Amino acid sequence: MSLGFDLDLLRTFAAVVDCSGFTKAAERVHLTQSTVSQQIKKLEVNLGTSLLRRGKSTGTVETTEAGELLLSYARRILAMADEAAEVMRKPLAPRTVRLGVPEDFAGRRLIDLLWGFSTASPHIRLDTVSGWSIELRRLLDMGEIDLALIKREPGDGACLASWKEELIWVESAARSVEADPVPLAVFPVGCIYRDRAIRAMERSGRRWRIAYTSQGLMGVQAAVASGLGISLLPSDAILPEHRKLGPTDGFDDQPPSEMALVKGRASLSTEAQSVGKFLANIL
Repeated sequence: MSLGFDLDLLRTFAAVVDCSGFTKAAERVHLTQSTVSQQIKKLEVNLGTSLLRRGKSTGTVETTEAGELLLSYARRILAMADEAAEVMRKPLAPRTVRLGVPEDFAGRRLIDLLWGFSTASPHIRLDTVSGWSIELRRLLDMGEIDLALIKREPGDGACLASWKEELIWVESAARSVEADPVPLAVFPVGCIYRDRAIRAMERSGRRWRIAYTSQGLMGVQAAVASGLGISLLPSDAILPEHRKLGPTDGFDDQPPSEMALVKGRASLSTEAQSVGKFLANIL
């Protein structure tokens, strides 16, 4: 039959040995002397052996051979129990989840989203990097990030969740752009908005040129607002300083693009799954 050790009994036993008697041991463990005696007796009954004896010459309490053996185990058991209690009292270190977000998305809603998640899940630390979708795909493939929100053509591969993005042609609300070739304000090579705009121009047979390129959304927005060029932007990136263009202006409506939540090749940790569910529900 398995014998479980009562930590209180072991602690009292060790105190009696350390103090060489019951009176001082009772003070150390904050019990009465009679209670200490009862606990030692109970421990001896449980183990079926005598643990303590009175020294013939000193009259102090000494350990028997069995008591000496138990004492070595008792000290280790008590030390491990104290260590476990100390560790469990400390908050667990947050687990890191590495998240990639689109360059044009980072400046708009990311801060609010991350703040909301961090408040709700303090045990998870988000390590976030922004970049263009082509770069985020590379980081996923290399295992440098766990999850990424990427802009892409609808249905272009597996994903955890996806959302449609309405794309709108825009020009300056203050000054109409009627130049030939059509000046385009675009993002760098690899951006789906840039690719869509150029393909649409090619299909229409209209001449075009790249008038302005920016790494960030604010740069393209400002270029359009100032009249430097026309751009194809997601509907939630259109400013009051922009004017929407449509078929009557010579710009055909464009099918929506897609923002997708995708993961890398490795299995997701429990924490990464929590981040994925949060993003799927909030976006």
